[in-house]
Amino acid sequence: MKKTERRNFIKTGILAGVGGSLASFTSDTKQKVQEENNSNLPIGETTGTITLLQSTDVHCQIHPHDELYWENEELTFRKSGGYAHLATLIKQVQKANPNTITIDTGDMFQGSELSDKTQGQALLPILNEINYDVYAPGNWEVIYYKDKMQKLLGGLKAPKVCANMYHDLGEGKRGELIFQPYHIVTKLGVKIGFLGYTDHLVPKRQPPALSKGITYTKPDENIKYYVNVLKEQEQCDFIIILSHLGLSQQLALANNEECEGVDYIFGGDTHERIRKPIQCKYAKVVEPGAFGSFVGRLDLKVKNGKIIKETYELLEVDPKKYTADKTVSKIIKENEKPYLDSINTVLGHSTLPLYRNFVIENTMDTMIIEALKWKTGVDIALSNGFRFCPPRTPNADGLVPITQGYLFDMLPVNSPVRIGKIKGKSIKPWLERELENVFAKDASRRFGGWIVKFQGMTLTFNAFEPLGEKVVDVKIAGQDIDPDKYYTICACEREGDPDDVLCRLKDVEGAYSEKYTLHDAVKDYLAAHSPVTPTPQGNIKILDGDQKLLSQVWGVDYTFR
Repeated sequence: MKKTERRNFIKTGILAGVGGSLASFTSDTKQKVQEENNSNLPIGETTGTITLLQSTDVHCQIHPHDELYWENEELTFRKSGGYAHLATLIKQVQKANPNTITIDTGDMFQGSELSDKTQGQALLPILNEINYDVYAPGNWEVIYYKDKMQKLLGGLKAPKVCANMYHDLGEGKRGELIFQPYHIVTKLGVKIGFLGYTDHLVPKRQPPALSKGITYTKPDENIKYYVNVLKEQEQCDFIIILSHLGLSQQLALANNEECEGVDYIFGGDTHERIRKPIQCKYAKVVEPGAFGSFVGRLDLKVKNGKIIKETYELLEVDPKKYTADKTVSKIIKENEKPYLDSINTVLGHSTLPLYRNFVIENTMDTMIIEALKWKTGVDIALSNGFRFCPPRTPNADGLVPITQGYLFDMLPVNSPVRIGKIKGKSIKPWLERELENVFAKDASRRFGGWIVKFQGMTLTFNAFEPLGEKVVDVKIAGQDIDPDKYYTICACEREGDPDDVLCRLKDVEGAYSEKYTLHDAVKDYLAAHSPVTPTPQGNIKILDGDQKLLSQVWGVDYTFR
């Protein structure tokens, strides 16, 4: 282990061990530890149930919203979520069981117009009122750059844990950890250690400039060390990884011998809905959906300070079942008021529900790439494989209102549109890499996003063939690609990318950024064409899988629904 990491551990380990052993403490110290652990039970109580509640990837969706479900082999929509309703669910569980620990595993400050206008500040009082016990940063916490990330997370009352984000000192030098690596909570005589990790691929998945000043490492570089610290030095009875790596990478980690000694991975990033823990070789993995629509609940039954049984379920945040918490509702109303006129401005309508849940093609991205193709006139319009944004369904008039606020939900980063040209011979290798990012046989090699979407080009592929053998056929404007011909291409600008890279596509020539943005392109398109009917055109076809894939994970006991 590097000296800097040892020094950091010494500095943060004391803080992380606040919930430590109660033996030999004074009565005042015992009371302090008891209050920090949010326990109303007398010191020495060692029989009962510990409840852990996890939310993740809310992406600033503060109100109840449409949510997509796959039931009886068809799409179903119903209202879910909303922070005020989520707060009521949590408070009800806490009232029924004082031995409750609340957790959020990231992507708290990116995903809405309100967050964009306030640079995340509007979310702080909401999260602090809900009063989580511990957080892990998500891949989008860097949305407003490093300093703002530190201030936003620093404004949260509870500890933040992450053992793989370091200060970048430049010239290849790595500084101290930005956050403490772990936190310990004691309930019913059981010491639970929470060890945090975020996605080390953030500089590749998001605009590189957002991560300036940060060095990320793979979890397996130090996880064995910290698990040993929690087991041997801190004498924890139960270890949970709070992770924002994506389900595929979390499964890979749980099957890695470096993870031996870990009981659970509480995951995030890929918005998967785990209803039954996925048992891997060394740990169980769960992930509770996204947008505040769900809460994961793990109950640990304890007898005489020993865990004797565990049960897990995914709770749906039904706004009819959980009435809005008045205090959180008031905070939301006050913070949103200055921006409501903009948020509620209707830009146009869709005749189809807008959603982004399918791996291969979706109505939401179809609308975006149609807008880009129309606005730019390029040969190929690209949209990154985003996951964020809940669906939206038609009103009573049969039309889906597309508001300014919903446009921010779809495209929270309002980047300039960037245009360039690419030789045909570069396209197939790029598609092979993009498909490998989604469908790699080795789960640790998968990115956390969907397939990149495009208009003007068609692709037929085999998802589960090796890299280099996935692409079966690709055409532009219905014609085979000419390897020596230049094709014009557009996508969003990713701040920090080299001039010859566009949407991870290398060797782009003559690239330039337009004066108009992604939002401008969609607004202009809606102004000219509303109501739109963004029917997926079958531009991307899978030959060895289901066209309606709702997850990139396979080979385990899990189905998205």
